[in-house]
Amino acid sequence: MCQLFIGADPDHWSQRTKSLRIDGVATSIRLEAFFWATLEDIGARDELTVNQLITRLYREALEADHDMGNFTSFLRVCCARYLSLMAAGEISSDPSRRLREVDAVSILARERQRDRLHLRHTNATVRSRPV
Repeated sequence: MCQLFIGADPDHWSQRTKSLRIDGVATSIRLEAFFWATLEDIGARDELTVNQLITRLYREALEADHDMGNFTSFLRVCCARYLSLMAAGEISSDPSRRLREVDAVSILARERQRDRLHLRHTNATVRSRPV
């Protein structure tokens, strides 16, 4: 099983730092190449550069009162969720389909339902194991 992961191109986990401005403030973000490529894919779907996508994510997260104390972790989770939502069939893998056009409210409701079912299943499995 591990060969599937350790056999991947090591460039995927090489870290790269990009400098950008968010609301006029210069900052730098350090992420693995895999996440930069995923952010490029996400942005391209709505004709945004990576910098534009990151700025939009940052602004909207602040508007939603999210704690942006670890913004790079937030970006990694955004990438993982994007790939997970495609794998679950919630969003199309067709790169020409705009993400801004998806029904986010319905997708989030179904995701919360899956999370609750997963948690119940996990708790039931833990309780059924012998001590």
